[in-house]
Formats: sequence, C-alpha cells, structure tokens
Amino acid sequence: METGSDILLDVRDLTVALPQGAERPNAVENVNLRIARDEILCVVGESGSGKSMTAHAVMGLLPGPHVRVTGGEIAYRGRDILTMGGAEQRGLRGDRIAMIFQEPMTALNPLMRVGDQIEESLKAHSSMEQSYASKAARRARVVELLTDVGLPDPESLRRSYPFRLSGGQRQRVMIAMALALEPDILIADEPTTALDVTTQKQILGLIRTIQAERRMGVMFITHDFGVVAEIATNVAVMQHGRCVEAGPAAQVLNQPRHPYTRQLIAAVPHYIEHRGDFLKRGDALLTAEKVRKVFHLGGGLFRKGRELVAGDDISLTIHPGETLGVVGESGSGKSTLGRCIVGLNKTDGGRILFQGQDLAALSRNQFRPVRKDIQMIFQDPYASLNPRHKVADIIAQGPVAFGESRSKATARARELLRLVGLPESAADRYPHEFSGGQRQRISIARALALEPKLIIADEPVSALDVSVQRQVLDLLEDIRHRFGLAMLFITHDLRVAAQVCDTIAVMQRGKVVEMNTAREVFQNPQHAYTRTLLDAIPGKGWEIPEELRTGTAGLAGRGAVA
Repeated sequence: METGSDILLDVRDLTVALPQGAERPNAVENVNLRIARDEILCVVGESGSGKSMTAHAVMGLLPGPHVRVTGGEIAYRGRDILTMGGAEQRGLRGDRIAMIFQEPMTALNPLMRVGDQIEESLKAHSSMEQSYASKAARRARVVELLTDVGLPDPESLRRSYPFRLSGGQRQRVMIAMALALEPDILIADEPTTALDVTTQKQILGLIRTIQAERRMGVMFITHDFGVVAEIATNVAVMQHGRCVEAGPAAQVLNQPRHPYTRQLIAAVPHYIEHRGDFLKRGDALLTAEKVRKVFHLGGGLFRKGRELVAGDDISLTIHPGETLGVVGESGSGKSTLGRCIVGLNKTDGGRILFQGQDLAALSRNQFRPVRKDIQMIFQDPYASLNPRHKVADIIAQGPVAFGESRSKATARARELLRLVGLPESAADRYPHEFSGGQRQRISIARALALEPKLIIADEPVSALDVSVQRQVLDLLEDIRHRFGLAMLFITHDLRVAAQVCDTIAVMQRGKVVEMNTAREVFQNPQHAYTRTLLDAIPGKGWEIPEELRTGTAGLAGRGAVA
C-alpha cells in the first residue's frame, strides 16, 4: 500500500502544447502518472504517443518556447517542479531525477573520454562537491560506477572515447552517469530499443538490480510489451498524447481493457511462431561457399593496423521463393554478408554464386547487369532515401538507369506505391513528410521497381514500433508470395525471424554456427549460442491471454511454441 511519503513523482493533469500548425494541438494532454519508491512504471505507446515528451517535461528539457507546459503539475516529493526557479530545477535534474537517453552515441560527447563525462556530473552538483572534491576521489568514484554497471576493465575503459565502445557498453556508460549522484528517480527513454536481444537482456537485468538495491523509482519508456512483461511493476499506456489505460502490470498484460492496449499486445509475437518446412525445388538461386571478408583497421606509416574478420567460411543456399533468416548479435557479420552479395563489399575469399554466376569474380561493370536482379532494403529508410528527391523519382531512378522511359517508370512507381499500401499522392511528396513505417514501405517499393529475383532485407523493421513492424512484415510476406521472390532477411531479433523465415542461419563472430529449418531452430536448437539468443527474448515467460492470441496467429502454415 502506497503512502504519501512513498510517492516520489506525481504528474497531475499534465498538458504540453505543440506549435501552431502541428498535427495536433497538444503533445501531451491531461496525463496523470505516479511513481513510488521501489516501483518500475513502464510507459508504453507508439512513436508520437507523448511518452518521451512527458519525460522531457519532467526533466525540464522541452524545446521551448514553442513546445511548453500549459497545464497541470509535476510534483517531486510534494513540490511542483514547474514552479521552481531555473537554478533549483537544474539542481534537481541529474541529482535527484536522472535520465538515460535512447541513443547513447548522440547523448555522449564524442570529443570527451567517458570517464571525464561522468566526472562532470560529480562536479556540477554542489551536493556532491564535498564528497568528491579531489580529482582522485572523483576518478575512484568513476571506476566504482563503471564496475557497478558491469563494464570490463573499468580503469582503462574510463579513458576511452564513446566511438570505441559497443552500443551496449555506451548504454552502460549512460547508466553509470545517471547513477553517479544516486538519484531517487531514474527515467529510461527506450534504452534498449536498438540493442541486440542478449545485450538488451543484460541492460534490463542491470536496471532491475540497481533499482532494487537503491530503492529507486523508475520510469521506463518503451513500445515493446515483451520488455514490459520482463520488468514492469505498473504500466501506463499512451495514445495520441493521452493516457488511455493504467494499472498493475499483471492486470494490463493479462486483462487489458482499452482497444489500443489490446492492439499493441496483439502485435507482439509473444509466442515463437514458425512456418511449416519449406519445400525446396530445383537448383539454388544463390549459393555462398566459404565466403571470407576481412576489414583492415588503423595502421599508418610506422604503425601496424589490425585485421577484423567480419566473415569466415560462410556457406549457405537460398532457393527460389525461400526466405532465409540470418540472425545474430551486432558484429556477427550478418550485414557484411548482405553487402557482399549486393556488391557493396568485395569478398576476400570464397564464392557467391547467383544463378550459377560467381558474383565475387565480377568487376564493377560486369556486376551492373546482375544488380537488377538483387535489390536491398536498408535498416534506416530515412538515411537510404535521397531527401532532395520526390518519392516517385526515387522509385523510378533504378528502372530509368536500366533504360526504361521516365514516363513508364513513374507510372510504375505509382502502381508500386498502391501495392505497398500508400496513396498515389505520396509520389509527389518528399521522404521527410512520412513516418518511419511509411518510409520503409517506400524503400520496399523502390526495391521492387526492378522486378528482382532476390531481396536482401537488412534489419528492415528494427527501428519501428511493434504494430508498424507487424504491418511491414505482413507486407513483405504478401509481396514474397505475390512475386515469388527469394529473400535474405537479416535481423538480431529471433521473434521477427520466426514470423517471416523458412530457414534460419545463426551467425556468431563471422561464422554460421547453426543452420536449419525455422521449426528445428526454434524447437530443437543445437548450438549453445542459439539457445542463448532464444533465452534472451524479452517476456519469453509471459503467457498471452487466449482471446488475444488471434492477433498474433500470423499467416497460414505457422505453428507456435512457447
């Protein structure tokens, strides 16, 4: 039972206005949230639901004056933060209320060593000056914090720059920085969205452990109900700036009342779904034989560089109509293999046979005719679409380059936009005018414009909300059946691979450690690394209510195992 002294943060009727001309008047409207000591409140919703804007309002980080709080209160231990002066708010921020941002590479200063950045927070708050007045005391505290968040060799790591660390290590540095002043409240804004499932599991476990040890209140912002099932005490669901449902985690997860909550839960593949075995007919469309790729890093006139083996002895086949999933953590060589197949990277050994022709042996000019038959969908559609070109021109560019008239290519582009579920009017707009899911649909239309036989999909849904992710995956499945395409689907998320792949190849440190049908990989994994990936799936032990399972049943021909 909560008492008044247990409530650390009380958000009452919070309203945050957007600038005139925005798609809606308020980013956040009449939102009520409470965070108590020893509690993890998960705030769930899609992009644009107001989750992060609520957190930024609490931290005083709204991009004013155009985005500002126009109503309500944000009470920390009974005192309204919004009525505090600037100096008092700054003292509270980082000291009593700390935040972990979604993208650590953006949040960390690339020109400062990570230890110096953590030291800055110790020097910035007067409450800690006396405890860590000397440089030696501050450095000892930095090493202690880096040790607490599970980083290896913290003494040398504190002298590293952010770009030298992996994504998981950078996120741990952000957590160490947030914990430096032992805050009462920790706000974590999608801290695991871009991480591999194994790293995600480690970060979630770390946050849960630290929260329990220090008796903090945590606001954890996410769009993934699998993560909610893993760590939440209470849940608040936001849609279009409003809190549509709130309650204990067990109640919201298992007895959701609002249709939007039910929709979000239905979009998450809580059960590992898999297809029936794919029937391979005829010769393979693509065969990789002992492919090797080595990157040479560093080095100079008087300094020897080092070799990074991104791919070593990779062998696999893809048959017409088959979807082969390549799964593994960042750095396992998945994307490198895809880039080698489309000719963006040159291999250092082995063969890549496409319809019997060795792609690795072709020169740039010889490869050009083959490029029409192998197209790629990239992870970040915004980065891969030219922001200065209209959508119709982007889609038509490939066919025009291969000799098709511009009028015919533009007409085909409009047909493809309808095919991927976008209005024909989208042809005359620019990429920045679309959401992430819509931009990925444009990328799919561009890949289809040349009528390829093989599509390389490199993490095409990893940055999308679960409901949008579901729509894009269903679209890819529909297109695969309609055109008889083969697909190499690269992902770090086994839940996603299970929905769309016939065959799974598991990669670790540049090698394929296991390859089999989706059914065998998920029901009877042979390699220890595969079992580690399966065990790391967030919310794996959550039994979705029977009445919601129809939303995750997926396409015909799949089975499901817990």
